[in-house]
Amino acid sequence: MRVIPEKAGSSRRIRMDFPGYLEKRREQVNRWLAAFIEERFPEGRRLCQAMTYSLMAGGKRLRPILCMAAAEAVGTPDDPHVTACGCALEMIHTYSLIHDDLPAMDDDALRRGRPTCHVQFDEATAILAGDALLSLAFQVLTEISLENPAGISAMHRIAKACGYEGMIEGQMRDMEAEGAPRDVASLQGMHQCKTGALIEAAALAGGILGGGNDSQIRALSDYARRIGLAFQVADDILNVEGDPETMGKAAGTDKDRDKTTYPGLMGIADSRKYSRELADNALQALGVFDSKAEPLQALADYVIERRR
Repeated sequence: MRVIPEKAGSSRRIRMDFPGYLEKRREQVNRWLAAFIEERFPEGRRLCQAMTYSLMAGGKRLRPILCMAAAEAVGTPDDPHVTACGCALEMIHTYSLIHDDLPAMDDDALRRGRPTCHVQFDEATAILAGDALLSLAFQVLTEISLENPAGISAMHRIAKACGYEGMIEGQMRDMEAEGAPRDVASLQGMHQCKTGALIEAAALAGGILGGGNDSQIRALSDYARRIGLAFQVADDILNVEGDPETMGKAAGTDKDRDKTTYPGLMGIADSRKYSRELADNALQALGVFDSKAEPLQALADYVIERRR
């Protein structure tokens, strides 16, 4: 991936209140999810309790926010179909976390500052809760598509990103890589599947539902591929030097599992420099947009500067 030097117009020149923007969008996502749960989930059912436990445990809500920011960039702010699509993406992301935490995968006991789903309930319930969230996400996406023809294209992108060519393949590669040293190129390929594919799909879905043209959709794809990889580099750094209390999960687990990481291959300083280069490249991809893309610009800095 060729690195383009930083130019005028980077996110450091942005004047918007980005923390306020993030909080507003998180609240929007949480309200939609809470209303959906109240309307659709039968009370007292253990499966729905497990789904709610993990889905409403907090989190950055990065993927729905990215979806909504992409729609804004192409000129369609606050569209209810985009919000619903973003929340479906959060369901998919939550399902992936539930399954990643299972004893057969990463065997984590803490997620978002709380016991993981299989610890709080049991392993079988956690598996079924993840399965149900994935299915529910596509139920939501189908309902969008019945009202908005662009929803079919958005749903196709998301399905590909979370399937055997994307997120699941990335998880498989991650498991195979434990104790097997890899180079930077193979590490990037794994993370472009495991983390980057769904992040890219979130941006593309927002742009598609927002009515973006071909040039804008290509730009969103280039942007999201770069911040997806930058996000993972930052995650690897946080696993080394992050505060478990702030992150809501354990640190140092990559080393314990003998995983190949960017800090392990490049060192902390060069990993941090690389994440900055990726973010700057992402900013350059947004050149086709006007000021409506400011949230996307600020998001590029956020993914590498976050502390959780």
